[in-house]
Amino acid sequence: MRVTALLLALLSPAAWAAEESAMNAADVSWMMVATTLVLFMTIPGIALFYAGMVRKKNVLSVVMQSFAICCSITIVWYVCGYSLAFTEGNFFIGGFDKVFLHGIGINTMQGSIPEMLFMMFQMTFAILTPALMCGAFAERMKFSALFLFMVLWSLFCYVPICHWVWGPDGWLAAAGALDYAGGTVVHINAGVAGLVACLMLGKRIGYGKEAMAPHNLILAMVGACFLWIGWFGFNGGSGLAADGRAVMAIVVSQIAAAAAALIWMACEYVENKRFTVLGAISGAVAGLVAITPASGFVEPAPALFIGLCGGFICYFGATRLKHWLGYDDSLDAFGVHGVGGIAGAILTGVFASEAITGSAMKPVLEQVWIQTESVIATLIYASIVTYVLLKLVDVMIGIRVSAEEERMGLDLSLHGERVE
Repeated sequence: MRVTALLLALLSPAAWAAEESAMNAADVSWMMVATTLVLFMTIPGIALFYAGMVRKKNVLSVVMQSFAICCSITIVWYVCGYSLAFTEGNFFIGGFDKVFLHGIGINTMQGSIPEMLFMMFQMTFAILTPALMCGAFAERMKFSALFLFMVLWSLFCYVPICHWVWGPDGWLAAAGALDYAGGTVVHINAGVAGLVACLMLGKRIGYGKEAMAPHNLILAMVGACFLWIGWFGFNGGSGLAADGRAVMAIVVSQIAAAAAALIWMACEYVENKRFTVLGAISGAVAGLVAITPASGFVEPAPALFIGLCGGFICYFGATRLKHWLGYDDSLDAFGVHGVGGIAGAILTGVFASEAITGSAMKPVLEQVWIQTESVIATLIYASIVTYVLLKLVDVMIGIRVSAEEERMGLDLSLHGERVE
């Protein structure tokens, strides 16, 4: 009788109304828009951004990489990625309670939005992160190897770090690390993994001897603009609410992007006496990367400083560091995302404001040290896991195309298609 009464109570309209009453229509509407904007950052944002910067014979290969990553990581996230990242487990990884989204219905809530929407929003982050990495080793990796590596990397690298920072019992979250929208989880993670990959793959044939100018800067500009617009969902949606903090996250993102683009352009002019389209869009992305971890914690004035620092530091990371150290980061994935993510994560500790967070902040030096710990932990773990996974894939199927395939171009040699 008690079981019957319980079932009747759960199935009654009053019970459903109680479930639905926690839902905020404005928050749901904004988060649906934000989720769409973040997906838009990968397809077509990153796809076009990278397509414009590679040589013509490799345009379709980088577009295909972004599209395939979107498809494969969607399934990984649905099967077990979300559960391992966002359910309680231990300090390192979550549990299996929500594999295949088990137990998540249309009325299961995450704060004021359906948990299914929260899952989808986080899925777009899991898709974007490995897509960003591809810029470091563009024009020389086997598609089959990339496909397998990205699935493994998502499970063994992205998911654990995501749990550390944003999971209910992650150790960096417990330590007080601040990462509003993915400075460590997305940008440092993707940047250092890309660096390891480009080192393991080696330089492109002719690197440093042949011209490897971008094929179509109009495509790159369009992709960068899509990224800039999509970033409003990336940063603005990370509070999961349509409120003043979301507005502030968008405002500081705009300011930082503009400041970084201007400082990059200024650096170019001082050094080369010219302003370039590639420099302007690279600077804007650098500013967006740098402000990402701080976007829900800072006011406009610090955002201006973070943008200027991000643009200046990433300019030298993209134009000098790789030449000094001799590695071939094809599209400056580490130079922009890795370097910018590190700068932004540490500066978050300097400028995080109680006026924005609404809660007491730790002393600056203590918070900066916590931020530095999170950066170091991400760098070490992502480097080791990326190296091990690439070694495994290399043993299984090989990771680099042949010299003949590379000279022909990956569009024809791997996909049997080409851009006319």
